[in-house]
Amino acid sequence: MTTTAVLTGTALAPALLQVDGLTVRFRLRDAVVHAVTDLSLTLHPGELLAVVGESGCGKSVLAHALLGLLPRNATITGHAHLHPPAGAPVDLITTGERHLARHLRGRAVGLVPQSPATALTPVRTGRRLLEETLRAHGHTRRAASAAADQIAADVGLHPDDLDRYPHELSGGMAQRLATALALAPDPPLLLADEPTTGLDRPLVDHTLDLLRRRCDTGAAVLLITHDLTAARRVADTVAVMYASRIVEHRPTTALYDTPAHPYTAGLLDALPDRAFTPVPGHPPMLTDLPDGCAFTPRCPRATNTCHTPPRLTADSAGRVACHHPLAAGAPA
Repeated sequence: MTTTAVLTGTALAPALLQVDGLTVRFRLRDAVVHAVTDLSLTLHPGELLAVVGESGCGKSVLAHALLGLLPRNATITGHAHLHPPAGAPVDLITTGERHLARHLRGRAVGLVPQSPATALTPVRTGRRLLEETLRAHGHTRRAASAAADQIAADVGLHPDDLDRYPHELSGGMAQRLATALALAPDPPLLLADEPTTGLDRPLVDHTLDLLRRRCDTGAAVLLITHDLTAARRVADTVAVMYASRIVEHRPTTALYDTPAHPYTAGLLDALPDRAFTPVPGHPPMLTDLPDGCAFTPRCPRATNTCHTPPRLTADSAGRVACHHPLAAGAPA
């Protein structure tokens, strides 16, 4: 039974993406950054999986590793098998850059970048960027023009906004243009890295609903966000990252109602509609992680046992990596 089947208790379609033991290290002159450690997850067609956690825990590195967009000082191990609806399975980690660029990046796997200003070509208008993308994926010139206006409307842009250059767009408009460019090729898998950055609440909800509708038509979305409210709104399952590792992964309702990891409970208690109390202390530096559970210095349940690494193991509703998980059924 797959990981997601364990989470839901039901049989599911074959996985679209299967990540096993993904580990990413950045080698600096005098240190090693432990960015992602032994990460495993499964994503099925029609599923929206949200990866949440504090800034700097490794969420964005995960997305960039899957698309081969890490710098040269990165060392990557593990596997990420993509099973596209059309075409042979491929390991995103071990495949070469040429194959990634020509056949996978943007076509089979789309990316909404966290910083759209650095991803948009400054000397092309939004319309030209969008029409070039559409034509590269089989649209005629006339069809690309019509489709560009429709996709702009889908993401909340007025067609006139497409006639501006990136530097003429607000941060929120640039974010919506980046989303439109990622959606244009209609990839079966979309990696959305903080796609609501710079948007006001109505546009946040509009963008989240757009991502949800993609899943409802059979695509899959990996949503990377620090917005727990956004994750609860649209996600089927949620994976919580802390200090480079997934510490909890379960269906959204179960995670929000009865979290098992103390860190998850702390994140939820920080929400304005709950205790509005921040998690005490600070995350560890990724260049100096402890040997055991990295949450130990901040955890009220820590004991000497926590100085040994916990394993991510399945319970009745999902997976948790904790020596002293919260009791099943205990409210957050």
